[in-house]
Parts: sequence; C-alpha cells; structure tokens
Amino acid sequence: MPSNSNHQFAKLPQHMGSIQIDRALVSFDQIKKGYWPSVSPYADLSLDFCSAWLSGQDQFELKTSGSTGDPKTIKISRSQMEFSAAATRDFFLPEKLATLLCCLNTEMIAGKMMLVRAMEWDADVVLIPPTQNPLMAFEEETAFDFVAMVPLQVEACLAEEKSRKVLAKVRNLIIGGAPLEEKIIYSLAKLPTKSFLTFGMTETVSHFALSDLKAKPITFRTLPGVKIGSDHEHKLWVEAPMAISPRLQTQDLVEIIREGQFIWKGRADFTINSGGIKIQPELMEKEIEDLIREFSPNSRYFLAAEKDEKLGEKLVLILESQPLDKILISEFLDSVKSKLPKFHNPKELYTLPVFQETPSGKINRPATLQKLGNHFKL
Repeated sequence: MPSNSNHQFAKLPQHMGSIQIDRALVSFDQIKKGYWPSVSPYADLSLDFCSAWLSGQDQFELKTSGSTGDPKTIKISRSQMEFSAAATRDFFLPEKLATLLCCLNTEMIAGKMMLVRAMEWDADVVLIPPTQNPLMAFEEETAFDFVAMVPLQVEACLAEEKSRKVLAKVRNLIIGGAPLEEKIIYSLAKLPTKSFLTFGMTETVSHFALSDLKAKPITFRTLPGVKIGSDHEHKLWVEAPMAISPRLQTQDLVEIIREGQFIWKGRADFTINSGGIKIQPELMEKEIEDLIREFSPNSRYFLAAEKDEKLGEKLVLILESQPLDKILISEFLDSVKSKLPKFHNPKELYTLPVFQETPSGKINRPATLQKLGNHFKL
C-alpha cells in the first residue's frame, strides 16, 4: 500500500485474525500454512516472522536500538512477548473486534510487537511500510482501534488535514521511541483519540509503562504484573515477566510517586557534571523547546557535554541545521541564558546538517557527537 495512495480502505473479513497488505487480505491460518501473496520484500520479512510465531517458535533474536550505545542482539522468549501482549491488552481492555495498524519497522521490537498483539488478540491488522506520515494512505473515514507510532510520525500526521482526521478516529494511540514536544502533546489533547506515551526498551519487550497524555504531569503507570522501584541513585529497576532478567536495572532516573507510578527525570548515563553541578540534559531540553522553535522551527536538537579544562565538562547545544551566523548564535544563546538557571546554560552551539539515527528512528547521540569530534563526552 503506497504511502501516497488515495484509495478506499479495503473491507476486512468477518472472521478474526487477518493481515491486510496493500489490497491483499491474508488470514493467520494461511500464514501458518506458509501461503501468502508476495507483495514486497518488507511484507515478506514481516510475514516470515508471523509464520514463525504461528508455528510455535520459542526464541527470537532482536536488535537493541543503539540510542545510548552500540546496538546489540539479544534473545527474547516467546513467553516474554506473550506476556507483553497480554499486559497491554489488559491495560486497554480492547473490544473483541479490534483493527490494528502496524506502521513501524517490523525488524525492531515495536513493530514486531504490533504483529504479536494482532495474533494474540485475534485481531485484524493492516501492515504498511514505515513512512513519515502513514495515515495519508487511508481515506478520512478509516478508523483503527490500536496504533503505535514514533513522535515524527505523529507530528507529520497532525500537520496534514487529511491525516489529522484519520488520527482523530484512532481509538487508542501509543507513542514511543523519543520524548514528545509540548506542542504535539497539546495538539493530541484536542483530539478524541486516547493517546499514551510509552516507556520501555527492547530488553523489556517494548513498553512496560504508559502515560495518558491528557493527564498532567506526565506520569507513567506500569502494566499489570510489573513491579518497579529505584536504587540509592534514583535509577529505576523493573521486575516483570516480559523483561530479560528477574530484575532489570536501568539507567533511567525517576521519581516514584506511588506503587506502579513514576515520573521520568532523564538518563543517568547522560548526566553532565559541570564544575560540580549535576545537569540532566533531557530536562533542560524541555525548558528551551519554545526558544528553539522560535529560532529554528524545524530543527532537532539536544544538549551534551564537551570536555572543559576549568569545569571538567561544559554544557553545549547541538542543532540539526546548516551553519548559522555567529551573531545569530550569540543572540540565541543570550536568550537561552534568560530561560535557564545560571549554571545550566549551554556555553556553545554547534550545528550539523543531519543527525545520526538509530534503526528505530531515534537520535543516535553518541554517533552524532562523533561527527563533531572526540572532544565530546556522552
């Protein structure tokens, strides 16, 4: 189904458990028997996974995203994926007749889990290759019960009138892979769609907690069967049947609100020590979001540490942009200083035409900083 096509959404079959690929409808029973029309290499790879699942395969190899280090391959058991799908189902309590949209890369855990959910929920799923605006492929009256997207896809869908109308008909939307900008959260809140920010990683087989974006502040609530806590450094640990170990220690800094609920504060491995002041760059990035949008509306950005003889590390801003005039940069940094606490100001601004990305579409901070030279630390 080409992402720029404009055609009537195909009517799904009355029985449960089918995949729509382009104009072809394939039942899970057909896939289990190894029969499906060859539509594209991407579809074939996705259906190969479905065939392995339906045939009872017990172990699957998955690649981590590499957003905080080198990507690695880990083994995930079938039971972990089954529990993840069941816990998500119990959280949302979807109606029996559910139609899902899989518009994420099915080579990564988020895309694979959309297929697993469809198979485990006896649901129908529409499979399309990942594109920036996946909803432009459908007519305005199309309605989905459950969709997963990354922030860039959500932003693109909100920007176009046609796809925004389709998005408004999505019953449940989960969003993961990167933090959401406030403007996106504000726009989503105006839609009837129930939108949730996810929290998880490949090692927890997709998400293990969700945050309702219509609620303030952004507070994550764990899925059924998940237990959480934090160590003496306030780093989150997780105990869950979907995790790769009995207790998975993360590098995520959190504030535990009550049992099963927490607020995310940032990554411990991103913490910057500037002259003895501990800085959480992700929190500061939120603080300057409005200024960035005024200065360079379409640019991605992040804060990082650069080695400094006096401070040990100094905070710098990395902007996805063509080279900028030094006077403009100086004026912008002055405006940032008025927004942030004295010791939390970026000392420099660097530009790169294109950021490096992980296979799942996140900004690959370490790889991006390598493009700027070895004097950076992350």
